[in-house]
Amino acid sequence: MRLRQTLKVVWANIIGNRMRSFLTMLGMIIGVASVIILVSLMQSFYDSIISSYADMGINNIDVNLMGRNGNLIITESDMYKYAREHSDAIKGVAPNVAVSGTLSKNGEIEEYSSIKGIDENYIKLYNKEIQEGHNITYSDILVRQKVCIIGSYINQKFFEGNAKIGDSVRLNGEEFIIAGILTQISDSSQWSSDNCFYLPYTTAMRLSGMGSVSSYSLYVVNSELVSSETTALQKYLFNTYHDSDAYKVTNLMQMLKESNAQMSILTSVIAGIAGISLVVAGIGIMNIMLVSVSERTREIGIRKSLGAKHKDIMRQFVLEAGVTSTMGGLLGILLGSIVTIKAGDLLKLKAMPNLNTVLVAFCISVGIGILFGYLPARKAAKLNPIDALRSE
Repeated sequence: MRLRQTLKVVWANIIGNRMRSFLTMLGMIIGVASVIILVSLMQSFYDSIISSYADMGINNIDVNLMGRNGNLIITESDMYKYAREHSDAIKGVAPNVAVSGTLSKNGEIEEYSSIKGIDENYIKLYNKEIQEGHNITYSDILVRQKVCIIGSYINQKFFEGNAKIGDSVRLNGEEFIIAGILTQISDSSQWSSDNCFYLPYTTAMRLSGMGSVSSYSLYVVNSELVSSETTALQKYLFNTYHDSDAYKVTNLMQMLKESNAQMSILTSVIAGIAGISLVVAGIGIMNIMLVSVSERTREIGIRKSLGAKHKDIMRQFVLEAGVTSTMGGLLGILLGSIVTIKAGDLLKLKAMPNLNTVLVAFCISVGIGILFGYLPARKAAKLNPIDALRSE
């Protein structure tokens, strides 16, 4: 029997037992959909983490100086000099001075803003844009000017989005004049990166009672150089302090690698759990095919008596299992894709079906269908024609 004729017989058997065929496919549909949904959502969640790291500065190296016996030794001038000497790899350096406090305007209070002292390089290094006004200047830093740059959240909360250059906001009761307003980069919510308040780092040092800067961010021109530049910076600091406890150098690439390893393990575990349903579906196909062989014993005997060979019977039942699992896999892809997108919308993730996962899940589903269909096919092919014809 030719392949085309065999496929016609297979299709006729599937259509002739629609309900049983659908129930057989159902396990495969659920299995394939589960793998696609879970892996795609995990990938989308991981992508959102990567995006968060990028917002924080994935090319940055953060330095915290503890010094020796309270003496930091290294000053801002030293860090600026180091950046100039390594300008082929380091785009710039910016002091970071965090300030704890409360912002207020006309009775409105905001206690959870990111308040930070910066220099004139910070805005450019972190790829932020000033929508209106100007950046912190060197002269602002030199004379400890009480000026500020506000994010779009502060603009919305205190000025209903209509803040102007020259307006003022109070920080811990002190009045700061708005010099610049940042372009919105997130959703302007309280917990977004738009809730920020920047002032000259020298002014922030005065407010915090600090005599020197202990935290810096160095911006590397290429993420591939972050690791080597981190090592070079650690060597420079060790040669200065001769004590590795006097400083701490970190970068987000290290955290990213750790997160990547953990997420890969978690994704594999979840995919494995979901993949179990594919195996269960394969067992279901084998069970139904064994029942089908029992029901069609007489048909097999007639075909063998008319000249059907061992390979013809094998091919028919293997193809029937393969077509069933293929249809189940395709329907599973459709269901998994729809649910992934809808679930992503509910979870506020940009979730799309992962192409590699779709292909792997589909190939596994077809492979399992054929594999578990082989045993019933082998049983059918080995039937003795005389015994099969006697079967009722």
